[in-house]
Amino acid sequence: MAQADFGFVGLGVMGHMLGLNMERHKHRVAGYDLDPGKVAAFNTHEPGINLFGYTDLHAFIAALEQPRLIMMMVPAGRPVDSVIQSLKPLLSPGDLLIDGGNSHFLDTERRQKELENSGIRFMGAGVSGGEMGALWGPSLMPGGERAAWELIKPYFEAIAAKVGGEACVAYIGPRGAGHFVKAVHNGIEYGLMQLIAEAYDVLHRGLKVDNDQLHEIFSRWNKGELESYLIEITANIFNRVDPETGTALVDLIVDEAEQKGTGKWTSQAAMDLGVSVPTINAAVDARLLSALKEERLTASHLLNGPQPKIDRDSKQVIARLEEALYAAWICTFAQGFALMQSASVEYKYDLELSEIARIWRGGCIIRASLLNDIRQAYAQNPKLSNLMMHPGFAPLLNERQEVLREVVMLAAQSGIPVPAFSAALAYYDAFRTARLPANLTQAQRDYFGAHTYRRLDREGIYHTEWADEQAPPIS
Repeated sequence: MAQADFGFVGLGVMGHMLGLNMERHKHRVAGYDLDPGKVAAFNTHEPGINLFGYTDLHAFIAALEQPRLIMMMVPAGRPVDSVIQSLKPLLSPGDLLIDGGNSHFLDTERRQKELENSGIRFMGAGVSGGEMGALWGPSLMPGGERAAWELIKPYFEAIAAKVGGEACVAYIGPRGAGHFVKAVHNGIEYGLMQLIAEAYDVLHRGLKVDNDQLHEIFSRWNKGELESYLIEITANIFNRVDPETGTALVDLIVDEAEQKGTGKWTSQAAMDLGVSVPTINAAVDARLLSALKEERLTASHLLNGPQPKIDRDSKQVIARLEEALYAAWICTFAQGFALMQSASVEYKYDLELSEIARIWRGGCIIRASLLNDIRQAYAQNPKLSNLMMHPGFAPLLNERQEVLREVVMLAAQSGIPVPAFSAALAYYDAFRTARLPANLTQAQRDYFGAHTYRRLDREGIYHTEWADEQAPPIS
């Protein structure tokens, strides 16, 4: 039997679907999993399909031609390290391991360094698109040595989503660059999803719009500037009825949003780099608050607020909400791309932001027509520090800032929480403000901690004895 030219470790949904995708592009694919049921499912395709599953690790390795190209599709964290330790004694110098899970970028950098001495190559590749994306074309974000990228380039370009004939994959950068960019992708995803959820809340609770109308509204939005995968699936969700109860399925789902940590990693990375990503942070916070279901039920009987009812012309509010949502999306993408711009310098990733926008146009969860304009913006100015300052976006935000304020105001007056919309507006306002009240913050820091300050009217670093008699320190 001819040897396989690509292997997958982990034959769950993503590993299985990526294997089918690669086989469809004329490759012989070997797969390994500890679960005999998953291996059996991998092997039970019609005759002629070049998929070969194994529960024996030695047999799996023997089935691969050299240099072996192996993609691990296992949960992030310890499982990745465990798989590496199991594979390492069986591999040869020049073999390549690819971590296709949602690993933390610093773990990827550590693993690559640990494998260098053995001559085994290692890459971290972000994969976005979910089950169907994996099968029919995901967006892929590989990072590591460029020479390793050249080994897998034809495979990844074959299986990636295509937009205008271009494969939605590109070499992202060295070391953990691929997983860093995937984390930022997911952080942006958190922000966009939260903004959509808040728009839904304004429509549903504020305007009393029913699910049929919601389906129609989001379907219409998806034909305009908000055209995207997330708006498309949102429209579809409102159209699904539970067959057992005859009730709209979305109304039966518990209002607790779970998370796997990648959004939190984006916030943490932004804190480490000193980059402001308030809409993404608000989305992470919103999921944390949603998890307090029992406490929220109790608080709903103890804490007062206005009734969630918007007494305004519904057609006008819906139109303004659409415009505000698009503006808030721009602010969210601006935060994510500013974070990548900073990381590119700090971590020496040398990221090409126009290429990242290009490969996010298809296959991935945040694919949207807006990314065409973002791609063009960074192609015109690769060093653009913030998307909001680009001449293609600044005038639009200037026009939309009023409707963004109106949506936040209407929601606040109706007691409907819109933390992501509010954060997007605050980000816009803070960014455009020439003098923020941080002068007072710095004076306070100098008062209680002698942290010093700089002045507007002269150079140097200063400290003031603010009180004649210093109060005793507060423990």
